Amino acid sequence: MSRLLFLIFLHMFCLSNPASAQQSAQNPTPQDVKDIEQVMDAFHAAVVAHEGAKLATLFVPEGSAWFNVLTDSAYAGAKTKSDHAAKVRLSSFQNFATFVSTTKDRLDPRHAQIQIHSDGTIASVYFDFVFMINDKPENSGCETWQLVKTAEGWKIAAIAYSSVTVH
Repeated sequence: MSRLLFLIFLHMFCLSNPASAQQSAQNPTPQDVKDIEQVMDAFHAAVVAHEGAKLATLFVPEGSAWFNVLTDSAYAGAKTKSDHAAKVRLSSFQNFATFVSTTKDRLDPRHAQIQIHSDGTIASVYFDFVFMINDKPENSGCETWQLVKTAEGWKIAAIAYSSVTVH
C-alpha cells in the first residue's frame, strides 16, 4: 500500500512540476519565435502588396476561424445605428484575402507589444494592432492568433481581435 501511495505521489509531483514539461509555453525556442515572426512578416507583406492568394497560404486551409469582437463602447455605438448589430462577428481568412486582393486602398496592418507563447507544437501570439487604410487608422484593438506547427511549418488556425472603430 505504501508503494502505491509513493507512486501516486511521484506521478502527481511530476505532473505539477514545470521542470518535467518538455518545453514551457512561456519559453518558446528561438527558432520557433523566428519562424512565427516570419509568418507575421509574411502576413504583413501580403496585405500591403494586395496578395490575397499568398495571404491564404499562411492559414490552415480547413477549420480556420476569424472573429471580430466589438468592444463594449463600439458595440453600443453600433447598436445606435442598427438593432441587429452583432457584438461577435464571424468571418474567414478567405473573405479577408478577397478584400486584400480587390481593394484599391493602401493597407498597412501595424502590430506592437507582441507576445509569443509556444510549446513547439502550438502557439499563440497576442499583440496590439492598428489597421491603417490610406495612411489613416481604420480600426484598432488587441489581436490574438492561434497557430499550429504543420509538416510545412507554422500556420494560422484562428484569429480573434477586439474592434474599436476609429473612423
